[in-house]
Amino acid sequence: MSTISAATDLGARSPGDDRRPVIVFDDVAIGFEDKPVLDGVSFELTRGETKILFGVAGVGKSTLLKLVLGLEKPDRGHIWVLGQDVTALREQDLFELRRKIGMVFQESALFDSLTVQENVGYRLYEEGLEEGEIRRRAQEALRFVELGHTLDMFPAELSGGMRRRVAIARAIITQPEVLLYDSPTGGLDPITSTRIIELVVKQRDFYKTSALLVTHRLQDGFTMATHSFDPQKNEMRPLAENPRADVNTTFVLLREGKVIFNGTAEEMGASQDEYIKEYIA
Repeated sequence: MSTISAATDLGARSPGDDRRPVIVFDDVAIGFEDKPVLDGVSFELTRGETKILFGVAGVGKSTLLKLVLGLEKPDRGHIWVLGQDVTALREQDLFELRRKIGMVFQESALFDSLTVQENVGYRLYEEGLEEGEIRRRAQEALRFVELGHTLDMFPAELSGGMRRRVAIARAIITQPEVLLYDSPTGGLDPITSTRIIELVVKQRDFYKTSALLVTHRLQDGFTMATHSFDPQKNEMRPLAENPRADVNTTFVLLREGKVIFNGTAEEMGASQDEYIKEYIA
């Protein structure tokens, strides 16, 4: 995709088109200390899609998220987020764009000196909303992650999994247009990891928020691609039990700074590429 065609395509699609791209990487390259990290990366994230970024440690997955936020600038290429070229935005304009993006960090990144309500409602306090409205919205977000009882607690009183769920509540409280997850299950035990992925699936299926999710766990990605959330049973269920569900979840696999796969779980599982076969084995 050329720079011109990418920008034209973004502008040409109607606002009502649910499949228009919300993030576009066009021939993006970046390196640190003369060491290339990403080299010629191109892909799109469409509205309502969840794209899972796979790859070995150090391949540049988290760097991709920093580029989306404008925290890093590429050495080459362009990145459009919600129709804006973040590679050309001023810091003030980046600040406004970031208000439309929710971020879930691997280590939760909560403020230990603030209550759960104050952590979850942090952006709302910055916007100057009334205390009562902030508490109501924080309670709503926490109920979504099944932690409504923790409003007045402090992060030190929570388990690792609970802190990660609070981080999700903080990310979704402003109803962002894009969600970025940086290894949301990293460092958690298998049972807690599954619970976190269940909440990510719940958010995806309820709100259809466009999302990029970095993970080292193949199980996370394949679970998301093969399950939907059943609101009646309040749990994930295999797509075989709900074949009409629209999960719209795809995979990107990075190797040595390049995209070597971009497609569905079925396509990845059927790939005859030796590296891909070894990676998913």
